[in-house]
Amino acid sequence: MRFTESPSTPVSSKPAWLKVRPPSGERYFELKRRLRGLRLATVCEEAHCPNASECWGGGTATFMLMGDTCTRGCRFCAVTSGRTAVLDPKEPDRVAEAVAEMELRYAVITSVNRDDLPDGGGAHFAETIRAVRARNPKTLVEVLIPDFQGDRRSLDLVLNAAPDVAGHNLETVERLTPRVRDRRASYRRSLAVLEHLKNSSSAEPASLTKSSLMLGLGETREEVLQAMRDLRAVGVDILTLGQYLRPTRRHLPVAEYVAPGQFEALRRAALAEGFLYAAAGPLVRSSYRAGEPLLPTAEPERTSHAET
Repeated sequence: MRFTESPSTPVSSKPAWLKVRPPSGERYFELKRRLRGLRLATVCEEAHCPNASECWGGGTATFMLMGDTCTRGCRFCAVTSGRTAVLDPKEPDRVAEAVAEMELRYAVITSVNRDDLPDGGGAHFAETIRAVRARNPKTLVEVLIPDFQGDRRSLDLVLNAAPDVAGHNLETVERLTPRVRDRRASYRRSLAVLEHLKNSSSAEPASLTKSSLMLGLGETREEVLQAMRDLRAVGVDILTLGQYLRPTRRHLPVAEYVAPGQFEALRRAALAEGFLYAAAGPLVRSSYRAGEPLLPTAEPERTSHAET
């Protein structure tokens, strides 16, 4: 069953709403130069996000920790899989310096999967949160973490550093999870991780939790609604919904390009399910306008500038 019952755009060509100009602007290129000097990677650049100029200009950026090589091989992700690098003990301080130089009001910290590390990188996340806070006490910090193989001690390392938002992505609906994600990931484990982030009894639980779904992989509307209900059942507060785009021919093909109107309908459905905030649109990503729910001077809510 298709996501919609009406004819959809042929998957061989991108629809007009996905054709946008690449990031640009004097501030964007200046910040990019500074990041190179600090030897840091941002997901904004690695994923060629079309929203980078908007987010950086609004005081938000997403940093990727622990190298650019992942121990897993999800079929939707362009990050290289293979032998990982030794952790850089100075990376937390460099991230803190970058946050200061970029004058960020909101910093998102994520990473590759590091199943080769005893704690999955939990302590490194915690050190980075603390370093950012020490250097930038007014900056809000969100983390987007791997599942740490479900290890609660690793999750608690992150929680004890008290991020403002703790996120972990469900990525897709339950039926498609074995096909889309690495075999070491699971739908139920991800839900258990999110539940622990919200309700940990051995660490300070997160005040806000967050997750994200990609659409256009062959899911049905009812499956998306069920995923929303599953996320709300474990206390997730914030949800983002975006279009899956195939990185290369080696990755999963796009089953459908979901129209902007359908994203808006799902955003409303998410709010009706009880999420405190939801962003949905073809070019929305998990960290798109991430600070909007928390920053006091945030602009009025919208889905994605690329939808117009």
